[in-house]
Formats: sequence, C-alpha cells, structure tokens
Amino acid sequence: MKTHKIRDGAAELAIVLRHSDWETGLQFVSAPADFQQVGTWWYDKGKVLQPHIHLEAHRQASHTQEMLFVLQGKVRATVFSEDREPVEVVELGQGDAMVLLRGGHGYEILMDGTKVIEVKNGPYPGPEKDRERIG
Repeated sequence: MKTHKIRDGAAELAIVLRHSDWETGLQFVSAPADFQQVGTWWYDKGKVLQPHIHLEAHRQASHTQEMLFVLQGKVRATVFSEDREPVEVVELGQGDAMVLLRGGHGYEILMDGTKVIEVKNGPYPGPEKDRERIG
C-alpha cells in the first residue's frame, strides 16, 4: 500500500494513509515492532476470514502511539520531532488516516461537523502522566 511516511532523520514519526491509496487484500502499514499494529482490509463480497482468538502475550510499551481516522470533515495535523520541533503539516480528509508512532502532534479542525476516530494503546494513565504540552 502506498503511504506517506513522515520522518525526522531516520526516525519514523507518522504514517499517512490516503483513502485513495488503498490496495486490495490485507495490507499492514506499521512495522511489527510498533506498539500499534495498523492494517487495512479491502475484500469483495463472499470473502471469509477464518474465526480466531488472540493468545495471551505480555507486551511492554514505552510510548503512547495513536491512530486517527477521519470519518467526515477535515483536520490539519502538525507532526513534531522528539525534540519538539515541527517537522511536517498534513491535511487529512474524509477516509484518510494517520498513525502517530513517536514525537509529538497537534491538530486544527478545518470543517464544521468534523468526526474523527482516535485509537491508542493503553492502559491510559491520565493526562498528567501521559503527555507534556508543546509550546
């Protein structure tokens, strides 16, 4: 799947998935070592995915990573390096998604009625222990 990767040197900060860039089948865009495993599905009617259960596997995450999916509207996202410097600004529209792997981020809503789904790894320790404001 074609993606836009936002980098600060060798560090991969974010992955942008445009609705128009999807490919058929199962496509994972995050690396196996990332705390968030993000993939896309594109199948035709009749495709059967075999039922399964995930086995208990103890994991340790040192960073919060999140993923945004724009259901409707438009969002401007600014991605920051781990040194809190702006690296890139990207606009996300309906059907677009972004996986935020490291560094920082800020958002501006560009359209009334914008709806976004956010997913991040947990458990959530609360804002005081989870984040530090930039600027």
